[in-house]
Amino acid sequence: MMRLVIFLLALCPALFAAERPNIVLIFADDLGYGDLGCFGSTKIKTPHLDKMAAEGLRLTSFYAQAVCGPSRAALMTGCYPIRIGEPGNKKNQHTVMHPKEITMAEVLREAGYATACIGKWHLGEHAKDSPTGFDPATMPNGQGFDYFYGTPLFNGATVNVNDSKFRSTILRNEQVVTSAVESWDHITQDYTREALDFIRQQREKPFFLYLAYNMPHIPLGASEKFKGKSAGGLYGDAVEEMDWSCGEIINTLRELGLAENTLVIFTSDNGPWVETTRGMEPDGKAFIPRDHSGNADPLRGYKMLTWEGGLRVPCVAWWPGKIPAGTSSDAITSTMDLLPTFASIAGGKTPSDRVIDGRDLTPLLRDPATTASPHEAFYYYCFTHLQAVRSGKWKFVRKRPAHPPWVGWSGRFAGNAVNEFSLYDLDNDIGETTNVAAEHPEVLDRLRQLAHEARMELGDYDHTGSGARFFDGPAPARKAPGKAKGKVK
Repeated sequence: MMRLVIFLLALCPALFAAERPNIVLIFADDLGYGDLGCFGSTKIKTPHLDKMAAEGLRLTSFYAQAVCGPSRAALMTGCYPIRIGEPGNKKNQHTVMHPKEITMAEVLREAGYATACIGKWHLGEHAKDSPTGFDPATMPNGQGFDYFYGTPLFNGATVNVNDSKFRSTILRNEQVVTSAVESWDHITQDYTREALDFIRQQREKPFFLYLAYNMPHIPLGASEKFKGKSAGGLYGDAVEEMDWSCGEIINTLRELGLAENTLVIFTSDNGPWVETTRGMEPDGKAFIPRDHSGNADPLRGYKMLTWEGGLRVPCVAWWPGKIPAGTSSDAITSTMDLLPTFASIAGGKTPSDRVIDGRDLTPLLRDPATTASPHEAFYYYCFTHLQAVRSGKWKFVRKRPAHPPWVGWSGRFAGNAVNEFSLYDLDNDIGETTNVAAEHPEVLDRLRQLAHEARMELGDYDHTGSGARFFDGPAPARKAPGKAKGKVK
């Protein structure tokens, strides 16, 4: 009898682990809505992601944020970036999560998961006295990840590495392993190796892998096997190698017998960085060739802008036996929903002492055909500026000047003013070409009220929201800047 009890006790961890699925979250950088075959690309070949979509679910109204830092903060915390607390009560252009914020990694580690962040972080606070250059409390190991390998920031902000003095480091936990990256050709291969090693090492217990590729952000890179092979240029090469990597992840999960107990999500942090001339000025200096950036078709806009192409991103969810194969949903969903969704399937607890803007998507994943969005509205922020609201098929766009100075660096992209309240029917006008506000005044009024309520709770560039979090003393007052003058560079 005693032997039987010991045997059953020994089995308990394995049995419990089987009830809690592994979670793999793959996050591309600057990948456009139309850059995967399963989302319409004809130039870039993505057979592995296309197969994932055929075996799983496409979310076609899935939203991130307009730019890297805020997008990653929203993902990690399940909250709009303007709500998130930052060190010193600041509201940075690129969000720095306060150590008192609670991330999805912390939620899952508390639930018994091994956690790893492999790839780009871009949420740390600079610290001159730190060996890595960043405050450890704001880096992955301080925010719930057992293991980190990747870059603290981005690749760069130029087409070629040598066009700038900036060089990224690569860290392993709190150690610098590469002090200056001179070529990005092997970064995807490196991350894939690290990811597969982590999966194999943790195969006997539930794990959470956050695999945040640097690609296809400039400067681009692709290894010898992929460089020069895509009809989409070097950008296509980088995406096709990332697709190969996703195939390696799926194949390894199958080989280890983990496929049916693993949820895999693939998506992007924002739309494509399209800037053929600096600031897209007609007479501006040439900048990013079109074969170095992506495509948001059929959407309007791109990274930094709050037209659909800036925030709506491709998303594929794969979980054999749990998510119906070959399905799609146009319900409003977002990266903020992933924290409560992961907590739900992992048996974890979402933070009870603060508002979380995301919602549990488990019902939608299991029955995408009949499950509606859990959101009444989605709010489009450009950094700290609320610019639009979507509810159902309707999108309301607020007035704004050209080159608004309060959106900082991204103001250079917003060359055209929005001079009137606008309303778009996204079901029938996904490209946001026709303002139908005059035909639907009651819808316009309802969405304007939603925008007002969001401004009051979350905040805006000229208003501190009642629900924004400040951990370092009282909430600071926000004042409206002066009128926009000239162009922000």
